Formats: sequence, C-alpha cells, structure tokens
Amino acid sequence: MISEMRGQGGDPSQFGSEAFYAALGRAFVAMCAVVPVLFVIEALDIWLGAGFDTLGGIIPQRIEGLDGIFFGPFLHHGFDHLYSNSVPLILLGTFVLAAGVRRFLYSTLVIVLISGLGVWITGSPNSIVVGASGVVFGYLGLLLARGIVERSWWNLAVVLLVGMLYGGQLIGVFPTNEQISWQGHLFGLLGGIVAAVLFRRRRPRNDDDPYRTESTLTLP
Repeated sequence: MISEMRGQGGDPSQFGSEAFYAALGRAFVAMCAVVPVLFVIEALDIWLGAGFDTLGGIIPQRIEGLDGIFFGPFLHHGFDHLYSNSVPLILLGTFVLAAGVRRFLYSTLVIVLISGLGVWITGSPNSIVVGASGVVFGYLGLLLARGIVERSWWNLAVVLLVGMLYGGQLIGVFPTNEQISWQGHLFGLLGGIVAAVLFRRRRPRNDDDPYRTESTLTLP
C-alpha cells in the first residue's frame, strides 16, 4: 500500500508530511513505469502491423466492440496520440495513486467502465475508439471531486495546475472535433466524479479537530 498506513513520518494523507511526500514519490515512480508499457504496445502494433486498434478498440453499438472498453485505454492511434496522453497521465495518475493502491485500482476500474460504456452507447458505430484520454479526464474529475468531498485543497490545487497547463485540451468534453471522442472525455470525467464519491475518505468530526481526515475508507 502507498498511503493507507500510518507510521513514522506522519499521515500519508496529510499534505506536507514526510509520509505524504514518500507516497507521492513512490506513486510517481510507479506511473513512470506504466507509460513505457503503452509505448511498447504501440511499437509492437506498428512493427507487427497487427492492427491492435481494430482488434481491441471500442466499436460503439456493436457487441464485438464491447471488449474495447477494457483494451482500448492501452491502445493509441500512433505515437503522437500517445505522447499527448502520457504527461497528463503521469501527472494526474501520480496524485490519484498516492492516495492508496486500492482506491487507485477501484477508481480506475470505475472510470474505465463509465467512460467505455458511455462511448459504446453514444458513439458512432462507424468509428473505432482507442486511447487513455478517457482515463486522464477521469483522474481530473476524481481529483476535482475529491478536493470537494474530502475538503482536500491540495487536490484542487493539482486540478488548477493541470487546468493552467492543459486548459486548451479541456474543451475535449465538447463535440468540437469529429476525430476526437468527446464522449470518452465527458464520461471519463463523470466516472472520476463517481469514483471520488464512492471511494472517499470519511471525515468524522471530533472535539480536537473538526476537519481531521481519518484513514478509514469506504472500500470493503
């Protein structure tokens, strides 16, 4: 676990503590290890000419395209597409993962399901949708909603930073370009909000500190 244990160095969920920075560092290393896997998959697809996009992408409103809900986020339409997703995926994924491995895995699953199903239901049946941008927007929505429901101001600060760096890409939740799956972005964002509510940390009041964050999760 990254941040569900307390020990020497303080509470990993407490911004500024030694444990917080340690959890953040481990999460960053883990996310930096994930992205090269996506590059390997894309390189194999190009080298082998395997057509992974067609085989594993989401094909809206077609039964044979349902498996793309789970495979699609690992596939990209060329390296330019992958590059555009890599930095925000590492940045946002680091802060999501730093809050705990279980929360990260469950939240990612919810985001993938809601984003993928949203694309499958509302997308064009003549399209094939691939890419991790739905997950990226999901993490953005998760951090935003988590900042509100858990009163975590540093989560909101991360969202503000990402908004400043990638503000132009945030319009991707609207149908501005037929080559971009705005449905994946929009439903990914909604999936992140749902995940933030489902897997939030409880914040019970007490006499000493009415806003103290407890480590008890809503997960089983």
